[in-house]
Formats: sequence, C-alpha cells, structure tokens
Amino acid sequence: MNYAVILAGGKGERFWPLSRTQHPKQLLHLISKKTMLQETIDRIRDFIPVERTKVVAGENIKKAILKHVDYLKEENLIVEPDMKNTCAAIGLAAFHLQKIDPDATMVVLSSDHMIKPREKLVNILETGTKLAGQGEYLITVGITPNRAETAYGYIEFEELYDTFDDILVYQIKEFKEKPNRIVAQQYYYDRKHLWNSGMFIWTVSTIIEALKKHMPQMYKELKSYSQHLGTESEDAAKEELYQRLENISIDFAVLEKAENALVIKADLVWDDVGSWLALERIKEKDRDHNVIVGKAHAINTYETTMVNDSDGIIATLGVSDLVIVKTDNIFFVAHKTKVQDVKELLSEFIQDKELEKYL
Repeated sequence: MNYAVILAGGKGERFWPLSRTQHPKQLLHLISKKTMLQETIDRIRDFIPVERTKVVAGENIKKAILKHVDYLKEENLIVEPDMKNTCAAIGLAAFHLQKIDPDATMVVLSSDHMIKPREKLVNILETGTKLAGQGEYLITVGITPNRAETAYGYIEFEELYDTFDDILVYQIKEFKEKPNRIVAQQYYYDRKHLWNSGMFIWTVSTIIEALKKHMPQMYKELKSYSQHLGTESEDAAKEELYQRLENISIDFAVLEKAENALVIKADLVWDDVGSWLALERIKEKDRDHNVIVGKAHAINTYETTMVNDSDGIIATLGVSDLVIVKTDNIFFVAHKTKVQDVKELLSEFIQDKELEKYL
C-alpha cells in the first residue's frame, strides 16, 4: 500500500514576518487561497487518500495544522518534539509506518513546494511506487532546470536505468551542493544535472535497511523507540529519542552513500518557494514588474514585491528592488539582494527579550 509522508517541520524563516514560530510557511496562503500544506495534500489525494497521509511536524504547530487543515485528524500527524532535519523525520515516519503496514511504500514530499501540472506529478509518483515495489531502490525525483539556479542542490545523473512510457529513470553519479552562479550555469547548459526536489519514493523496508547500513546509531535509536509505539510510554520515549538523534539531512546521511539510488527525471513546473523572491516566479506582475498581494498603491515603483495581509495599505513612491511585507504588528522592508539574509536579523531578535515576541 502507498502512503504519503509530508514533511512539515520547517520554520520558513525567509518568509518572516508572515511565517512565525506558531504559524510557519507551510500554513501560509502563498500561492493560492489554500495553505501550502493543503496544496501538497490535495495535489496527490486522488493517488494517495488522506487516510493514508502522514504529516511530520513539530509539537508547536500541531494545533495550528488541525485548525487550518480541518480534514486532518490526530492520527494523520507524526509529531516531533524537536527539529532534527530530514533524516530523523523520515526515519521516525518509516518506523511508524512499519508498525501499520510492513509492506508500505513511502512517497515523501515537502509541505511548501509549488508543483504543476498535478496529473504529471501523480504519473511520476505512480511510476516511482511501482519501481520501488519491484526492488530495493531509493528513488528521488529530479527536476529539469529551467534556469541557472544557485539556491537549489543538484543531482548529476549518468546511465539511463529504464524507461516507463515517457518517464526516464537514471542512475545517479553524484549529489551536489548549492553552486555559485558560474557553476550553476554549467549545470544548466550541460543537461546532465537536475534540481534535487526533496521528493523521495521507497518501501519502508528499503529505507530502514538503508538507515541500518549508513546510519547504524540512528537506526538503533529508532528501533529501540519503535518498541514503545502505541503504548503509554511512547511520548516519553520520543522525547528521549530526539535528545540523541543526529541533526542531518537524508541526502547526507543516506542517499549520497547509497549504491541503490535512482533519479526520475521530471519535466515539471516546480519551485521550492524558498523566500519572498519566489513570488516573482509564481504571481502575476503589474506593468512595472511589481508583485502586489493585498492592498497596496505604488507610484514610480519598479520590480518590488509588496505583501499586505492586514488592515491599512502599503504605499510606495519612487522605489525599486524592495520586498515590503506588512502584518498587524510588523512592517518589514528589505532590499532584494539582502532578503535571503533575514535569518541574520532574526538571530538578533532571539537575543533580545523585547524583540523575541515577534518571532
């Protein structure tokens, strides 16, 4: 049986001040009237129904998720007491699913991506689940780049492994970190590199075996914890577990070491919606190339993104290349070249008790 595992544990700090500790990016309405999490669930629910969907998220946003996505129930959630990156989240989900269905196949998705068209994505995921069920493969989905992008990791592929109708599956040569501009251009033009989408497909038994091989200590800790599933001691055991788990991504921990990893080449419209700058690629622009969400009035303003989710108005005169975000109690203005560095600003908020309440 196929199960969706949606990773929803990120803070989304680059979307501050709309994204806050108790209301992070995955609960924002950034690309439609639905939250990003709702978009993710609805995108695949014709393939994997809600009752076989698990959302991995922090304890701090559990209530908010159940409030904003009202068709989710507590049994849909796998709650983390702390954030320890994607390897821990995926490992936790794998052991939970193993108890439910030892023969389960996991489709791992991020809760904050924009993907189109839905039918094509579902076709790719269906192909991936069939392939995962045929052998012990760790399958990732790679996106064909449409620009030289420095904000994404890349996958270099090599020999063609197999073809399923018009879907191509390749062997992986190497996972690569976010490149600089010159290297990103090389990756774009050589047509041997794909964006690492963070979408994965594998059986529960395959990923658990991979953890056992490549992350033996984490496997041991998760295996021990799994004995408490469904008992009164489960929450306490999970707290202890997360004090010991390593903070590491699934890419570093497993995929870069694995010999049984494959990549599906996906020609999708895809964006990880990583910062306010992503709205330029998603939203319509006015004649002066401004993106305006909510009530705003711009005169002699160019290539500026304005987002207003509160009462009142944003008014600009004679500015350009800015990101302006207005909420009830915060007004944020940044130059586009600095908006990716918002974490530096928030790190100062953490150290100031007067400012900490705005996180």
